[in-house]
Amino acid sequence: MSPVTLDLARLQQWMTRFAAVAEQNKAYLTALDSAIGDADHGTNMARGSAAVLAKLEASPPSTMGELGKTAGMTLVSAVGGSAGPLYGTFFLRLGASIGDAAELDAATLAAALRAGVEGIVARGKAEAGDKTMVDAWLPALAAMDEAVASGASLVDALAAARDAAAAGRDATEPLVARKGRASYLGERSAGHIDPGAASTALLLDALAEVAAA
Repeated sequence: MSPVTLDLARLQQWMTRFAAVAEQNKAYLTALDSAIGDADHGTNMARGSAAVLAKLEASPPSTMGELGKTAGMTLVSAVGGSAGPLYGTFFLRLGASIGDAAELDAATLAAALRAGVEGIVARGKAEAGDKTMVDAWLPALAAMDEAVASGASLVDALAAARDAAAAGRDATEPLVARKGRASYLGERSAGHIDPGAASTALLLDALAEVAAA
């Protein structure tokens, strides 16, 4: 039976699953980044998620908030480019929002994810339409909030967020980048999916998969 809430073990499974997904999609993310960036996003995400997993295995967290803090600090130190600070800030804010809570229901998880994304926005100064990971995160948050408001289960709310993130990822393709390395290309950045939006979709897919297991 799928869980009504997420606990520490499930969040650790999320990190494990994302590390595997990041490794499996390393070439895909790097190919996207080679078109409009520094061609290192896949390598950075695989290395960073593996470092998070190693840190959590070496020093198991006692709370979900501690897991978020450990993941965030590890990503900041282990991942190059903009992805490290952005994803690191996401997990630091996520962990701070969760705190010592033993379980997360759909509404509490949605609030924690939003806190994390607010950290990304504050750090990167990106808005909707700038062709960044924010273009996957914002529709995902909106879809999850709508699902929670309608009384959807945790699993269904995360599935809605996952699907919206994937749609948001795809919607970055025609956009002209206004932030980040891709913005230097101007009009030439159009016609390519944003790598950060792609890794965001993978991260939420991993979370939805773990919740539904």
